[in-house]
Amino acid sequence: MTEMNRQWVLKSRPSGMVQPENFDWVEAPIPVPRQGEILVRNYYLSFEPAQRGWLNDVPSYVPPVAIGEVMRSAALGEVIESKHPDYQVGDIVTGTFGWQDYIATDGSGMFPITKVSSQDPLTYPLHIYGITGLTAYFGMMEVAKPEPGDVFVVSGAAGATGSVAGQIAKILGCKVIGIAGGEAKCRWLMETAKFDHAIDYKGENVGARLAELCPDGINVFFDNVGGPILDAVLAKLALGARVALCGGISSGYTASDLPPGPSNYMQLVIRRSTMQGFLLLDYKDRYAEGVAQLREWVTAGKIHVEADVAIGLENCPETLTGLFQGKNFGKQLLKIADPA
Repeated sequence: MTEMNRQWVLKSRPSGMVQPENFDWVEAPIPVPRQGEILVRNYYLSFEPAQRGWLNDVPSYVPPVAIGEVMRSAALGEVIESKHPDYQVGDIVTGTFGWQDYIATDGSGMFPITKVSSQDPLTYPLHIYGITGLTAYFGMMEVAKPEPGDVFVVSGAAGATGSVAGQIAKILGCKVIGIAGGEAKCRWLMETAKFDHAIDYKGENVGARLAELCPDGINVFFDNVGGPILDAVLAKLALGARVALCGGISSGYTASDLPPGPSNYMQLVIRRSTMQGFLLLDYKDRYAEGVAQLREWVTAGKIHVEADVAIGLENCPETLTGLFQGKNFGKQLLKIADPA
């Protein structure tokens, strides 16, 4: 055990892209668990674009991270001391533990603590069986509702959620088209994730390629990006299309200087289509159902799991910024210690 608890705490609220100077690196004593608490040693941290939104002092589905508070994030670690009857020393757990080495917690929080099953690879509960995989699962099954033969398009297709959503669409019998940035990501979508087509928004005209690949229109769009990509897809909707709004990474999740809304939104009227947003928290009572189905698909080789693992707690701010620069392949994790 190290002598101190290294932490990143919020120093100032970013006005645009998050910067390292928005955080302070501090060292505090390792917390001592009280009765009903456990002490967790973090091994891996999870990164998602929503973390940038949590830094804005605006009403949202969770309170903003407070100035001086440890930066919020999901994490995976090991119980090294327990004063809680439901947890034993040596249990591997996930929870909202934040950018730090250690946390003393009673198990409550935005995403309550969950024990990690020994049948799964260590990090899977942070991505395919965690927030990103479950977001893809419920967004697909409850909002997008793809049907066999549908033309399905997903943006942010090489990211943690988009890649899983596209593979679920393939399982369900859709023609799957992924939009991603760069030749390497598009090649991965075709060769590894087994999409039918991939569009490189950095090197191709998205609207023209959609017109070529979807002559009869798009039945389902799973959007992680927003902005011009959403506009291009709205212009190509089929009658009765469904648009599931999962994220808007093109906005940077900032509270100011937001891009204009889609100019093609009237296509929803013309094509009698629906556009619906959702949050994973809407399905918190059904997480076990989602994990069970995802595990079945992964075990059968129907979903390829991809993770991009950065190293070192000191690199947290840069790792979060990298999400908005399209640097990650699949789920972005950061390893801060080796399991005991």
